[in-house]
This record gives sequence, C-alpha cells and structure tokens, in this order.
Amino acid sequence: MNIQIGSASKGILLATGVLLISACATPLMAPEGADTARTKLVALQSEAQLANLAPVEIRDAATAVAAAEEPRKDTAYARHLVLVADHKVDIARARAQSRLYQDQRQALSEQSERARLEARTMEADRARLDARSARADAESARMGADAARQDMLALQRQIDELNARETDHGLVVTLGDLLFATGSAELTGGAGPNLNKLANFLQEYPDRTVLIEGHTDSVGSESSNFLLSQRRADSVKAYLVRQGVSADRLATSGLGQGSPVAGNDTATGRQQNRRVEVVISNVASSARSN
Repeated sequence: MNIQIGSASKGILLATGVLLISACATPLMAPEGADTARTKLVALQSEAQLANLAPVEIRDAATAVAAAEEPRKDTAYARHLVLVADHKVDIARARAQSRLYQDQRQALSEQSERARLEARTMEADRARLDARSARADAESARMGADAARQDMLALQRQIDELNARETDHGLVVTLGDLLFATGSAELTGGAGPNLNKLANFLQEYPDRTVLIEGHTDSVGSESSNFLLSQRRADSVKAYLVRQGVSADRLATSGLGQGSPVAGNDTATGRQQNRRVEVVISNVASSARSN
C-alpha cells in the first residue's frame, strides 16, 4: 500500500516538474505596439531640425519607449507602457513642431521689422536726396538766372556801344554816310572802329542773322541811287566777312531813296537819309533768354 502511494506521488511530482520546465522554456515577447513607438521615435530623432528643438521631451520619450519594449508578464501593464511611450513620442514631436513654428514666426517678424527699417531708411535717404536735388535745382536756377542777367547786361552794353535801337524785327545799327565818300561805295578809313564793334558782336552771337540795307537821299536818279545803295550794303558785308563773320549769315538789300528817315529838302535831312542800316535778328536773343 505504501509502495503504491509513493509511486503516485512521484508521478505527480514528475508532471509538475515537466510543466515548470515548459513554462520556463517559453520566452517573454516585447509588448505589441512597442515597435511602432520605436519607429516613430527614430523618425523624430532623424529630423535634426526638430530633434534640436525638443531635446528634453525626446529623452523622456526614449526612456518611455525603452521601458515599453521590455517583455513583461503583466500584459495590461505592458500595454499601458506602450501607450505612455507612444503618447510621449507624439508629445515630443508636437513640442518640437510648435517651437519650430515659433522660431519661423519670430524669424518672419524680425525679417518684416528689418524690411520696415530698411524701407524707412530708404525713404529717409530718398527724402534727403530729394531735398539735396531741390537745393541743387534752386542753385542751378539761381546761377542760370544770374548768368542770364549777366548776358543781358553784356548785351545791353554792346547795344549801347553800337548805338543800336531795339525793334520788333531785331536790333538796328545805323551807319551814317561818313563811312563812304560822296557818290562812292568804298569804305573810308574811319569806318573800321564801328564795323569792328559790329563784327565782334556778331561773332559773339553766331546764331543771329543779319540784313544789311543801303539807303540814299534823293539827289541823283532813282536807278543810280538804288545801285549805289546796293554796292554800299555789299561793301559792309565784305568787310564783316573779312573780320570772320560767315557770309551765310549776311544778306544785303539796296533800297535807294525809297525809305527816307528825314526830309530831303535840307542838307541835314539828306545826310540822315544817306545811311546803311544793319538789322540783327532777335531770334537768338529769345532762345538765349529761354
């Protein structure tokens, strides 16, 4: 009887040992979902821009993932650790992404502020340049006005020296009969000073054109007076050309006795009518004034 009981006990002990050995031989597996948390963590760590923005949160997530990956007999606790790890990885990414957006907004704000400062600086520079340009324009206008006044004064002095009078057609310089001997178209020796002044004036104002008109008194025939007045006008032109005035600027006209300025019934009147008038156009004067 004792022998039978001992045999049964041995059998039970043997079976129990086999079961224990089998249980010890079955390895514990990493909890389901831990590999997903690890993959998400590695992806976050590989993004250098984000990884540098949330180092503390990423370390916490890495610790949680490592804990979730440990095999545990308590499956409920293991699932809890996986959820915690996954949540911490998500938190780390969200924090990093938020800080990235903040940095980008800050950079944009600073860039916008720099642009505003540059715009204000450019506007101030433009205002300074405009003011400087306005001053330069005003100075240029003043100098131009001064130059114009000086030109007008110089012109007036020369007009006075030429004994010229201003008309709607231009300046009229009257050369009396002392330039020529009676009945002659040859210039006398005393003609030089007056004609030289006229030549100098014309050379200083090269855009002016000139009409040289010869006039006579009524002594003699009308035809002879006409020819004499033309020859005298031509003599004045020839003299001016020799002094350097372009012949293209000079026109001549013999008007004879047809345009008297005084009566021919007195010697004084006839002397006034014997003349050469030089009409200098005022077109150039208007252009210079403008």
